[in-house]
Amino acid sequence: MAKTNQSDGAVTVSAESLASSARAAGKGRGLPPVESWNPPFCGDLDMRIARDGTWFYLGTPIGRPELVRLFSTIIRRDGDDYFLVTPVEKVGITVDDAPFVAVDFEAEDGSLRFTTNVGDTAVAGPDHPIRVVRHPETGEPSPYVLIRRNLEALIDRKSFYRLVDIGTVAPFDGIDWFGVTSSGQFFPIIPASELEV
Repeated sequence: MAKTNQSDGAVTVSAESLASSARAAGKGRGLPPVESWNPPFCGDLDMRIARDGTWFYLGTPIGRPELVRLFSTIIRRDGDDYFLVTPVEKVGITVDDAPFVAVDFEAEDGSLRFTTNVGDTAVAGPDHPIRVVRHPETGEPSPYVLIRRNLEALIDRKSFYRLVDIGTVAPFDGIDWFGVTSSGQFFPIIPASELEV
């Protein structure tokens, strides 16, 4: 459970107790139903997910993949904020970009199946859209795919280059776009007029 530091009023939560609660909650099949849990907010935890998918606790990378996977099953996004949620506690964490990184994909039967750094998979399509955000100054793309609930994965550079290799031009919102198709849905990447000749 959370413990209060009386000297400054800050609330700290033990990663070990959080992991224990997550293990107990995740004994069933599938992902824990974090959306249905409404525990008290216990403050912010000094845990951060870097843009490359590395999880840090108290400024140190978490070196145990099984612990990262466990924490990844209880992450929830409410608005623009991220939390780790169990039936008994809810703590805020920092996410630099997206909580997951799509580290690979397979193209089969007209669909793109993505795999994340924590072992989740999702087939891009209406329920798992791909979106590309371009930096307002440099124009550099940041591609994402929705993995579960309202949690996205940043598509890593090598996978994005592979997507570009299989991309095509198709009409979208009245103009031609370069993009990819998965599960019958076209996902635009860049206007065709901006493609280098």
